[in-house]
Amino acid sequence: MNLKKYIYSGLGLAIAIVFASLVFLPKKSVNGEQPNIIFFIADDMTPEMFNCLPEGRGKNLTPNLDRLAREGVFMANQRVVSPVCTPSRYNSLTGNYASRAINAEFLEDTEKNEGQTVVNFNTHIVPGKNKTMGSYFQELGYKTGFVGKNHVVESLSQINDDDKPDLYVDPNDPKVKVGLEHRHHLLQEDIKKCGFDFADNLYHNNPSWLGVKALNAQNMDWIAQGGLRFIETYKDEPFLMYFATTLPHDPLNPENSYDADPRITAKGFLDKPLNVLPARETLKSRIKEAGLEGKKVTNLLWLDDALGALLNKLEETGTIDNTIILFFTDHGQHNKGTLYEGGIHSQSIVWRSSGFECGQTCDAKVSNIDFLPTLLDFAGYESPDAICDGRSFKAALEDGDYLERESMYHELGYARAVVKGKFKFLKLNYPEFAQNATLEERTKMLDDYNELRRSFGGQAINLDPTLPYGHLELYPGGGGAEKNTFGKKPAFFEAEQLYDLEADPDENVNLANDPEFAEKLIEMRNELKTYLDKLPGQFVKE
Repeated sequence: MNLKKYIYSGLGLAIAIVFASLVFLPKKSVNGEQPNIIFFIADDMTPEMFNCLPEGRGKNLTPNLDRLAREGVFMANQRVVSPVCTPSRYNSLTGNYASRAINAEFLEDTEKNEGQTVVNFNTHIVPGKNKTMGSYFQELGYKTGFVGKNHVVESLSQINDDDKPDLYVDPNDPKVKVGLEHRHHLLQEDIKKCGFDFADNLYHNNPSWLGVKALNAQNMDWIAQGGLRFIETYKDEPFLMYFATTLPHDPLNPENSYDADPRITAKGFLDKPLNVLPARETLKSRIKEAGLEGKKVTNLLWLDDALGALLNKLEETGTIDNTIILFFTDHGQHNKGTLYEGGIHSQSIVWRSSGFECGQTCDAKVSNIDFLPTLLDFAGYESPDAICDGRSFKAALEDGDYLERESMYHELGYARAVVKGKFKFLKLNYPEFAQNATLEERTKMLDDYNELRRSFGGQAINLDPTLPYGHLELYPGGGGAEKNTFGKKPAFFEAEQLYDLEADPDENVNLANDPEFAEKLIEMRNELKTYLDKLPGQFVKE
């Protein structure tokens, strides 16, 4: 019955979206000139990597990102719904909560978990079935592009493992090379089915998880080259580009990033290195001249060079004054893989050459599900809030009449959370089979997970099957994404957690069992229930 609710809810949403697309027809901008859009999504940036924040001021050499912050708007209260790569990208590209995913893996996981939706790396966009940022902008007459890291679109290149190369194959082997290029082509075609005219220079996952050890290396030059080709190709038409870097996610060690063979890409070796960014050999010297050091700041400069190359291309093609850039880092890092504040707080900057009426900072509380309707609003799409869970914050940027949500909802793995005013309620729930699992069953769960990690050249996170489960994944000791927070919060393993974020911003004091806050606990439970009742699947609501 729970799974039926999930399927019916998903079907209902699909019907609603189709209806909305018919009733709320897209329209052109009032002035007849639609802005170009670049959605630049970085991977695993921290507050310390932003010179515009106190945590990072003076610690980074990022002149182009600094320019965006200086001329654009820093969103001071940016949140994400689900702080790991895949669902965060789902949120951004569809404007919907990732628990609305309809891909087969997600539905199967829902059934296995007794009807409870589990939002993690399983929430994929299904080509031809989910509408995306690309789809909606195509309706407005835009040319759309997708470059860089995928990790969200379901692709035959990932589902069909029959032709997957072994970990230690030689990418220069002609047969292996043909196979890698074939898988890249499949990924291209699947992304194009999601509403993108152009899809190239793609990573189906992080470099460490490509499945070929010799290709475990960053290549910011290759991703940038794809973005530059897209702008050059469509400079005479309104365009939207989703530009996703693999940096500054690991690997950041020099031999697997800026000091790696510059011919390495996700689909094999290039014939020769690219010449689209400042030479790699200048990265370390420029960092040293700035009085800085370290692999993180060096890789961040490399990313910033790519941003600079895009800005230069916009100048060169005469499109810069009619382009909006939304720079976003996919989720918070200090509590990644959990719904604690360090995970659900992120950073974003909205830029255009003329700036925005609200000034350099916007304090409005916004979520990454709001990006799609906001960008569509700027492009002239009528009633963009009607097509998804997000809502446009264009009015906030224009210093207009923007009405914030009364609360913010978050979901990840076996946890749900809601923030209202200064209070936050976090609820954990595991299916009965997990709660009642024997030591033998728990050991198998852990062994299977560790074997998966080893198959990509990784290491086990934990070897003790008696440890509690994580918030994100159903493994004793938790999954890799949540390892830095697992067990570190005093109430990490408690089923209900209530925090006063003003008095306790680090979430160290759980008020859920304090009689003084009994009424507040009931209020927050009810607030969470209002979200859960509208979403697919089953989660304990009491």
